[in-house]
Amino acid sequence: MDRMWSPWRSQHIAAFKRKHTPDGEGSVFARIAAEPPERDAEHFVVWRGEHVFVVMNLYPYNNGHLLLVPYRQVDNYRALTADEQHEIATLADRAIGWLDAALRPDGYNVGMNQGHAGGAGIPDHLHVHVVPRWRGDTNFMPVTGETKVLPEGLRETYDKLCNAVARQRDTPDPAAS
Repeated sequence: MDRMWSPWRSQHIAAFKRKHTPDGEGSVFARIAAEPPERDAEHFVVWRGEHVFVVMNLYPYNNGHLLLVPYRQVDNYRALTADEQHEIATLADRAIGWLDAALRPDGYNVGMNQGHAGGAGIPDHLHVHVVPRWRGDTNFMPVTGETKVLPEGLRETYDKLCNAVARQRDTPDPAAS
């Protein structure tokens, strides 16, 4: 059986936690959620809803990798309220629309890793991954070079996504009529 390791994830989480949680309490996501909206660009927060926010993954599997995170820190899906579950589902659809407009991917992976056994990197704060995919987005680099090549920097992708979000805000929602 082949194994895939991503030790950089635990280093990132530990570094962020040291920087943003001096008391060691609360998840990385809870700390980002508690930041004022004026600092959203610094933390790559793309959208803030009533119960859930959308943030870019700092170590993405692909460009535009988004995380849908409830403000309330829960560790499993069944602990979410019906309103939180509904907003996550609605935001998954919206996030796909934003990514379609900003990056034009060929497909998506959408899902969550719940608990340590489920592969969660941050098991104490449930979140949903929306990962855009392109035909041919895997190549020899991760296999032989142990390197993932992303064609664009986080800031450029963030700007594109924020523009797509702003365009959607300016367009009336046909479902609301």
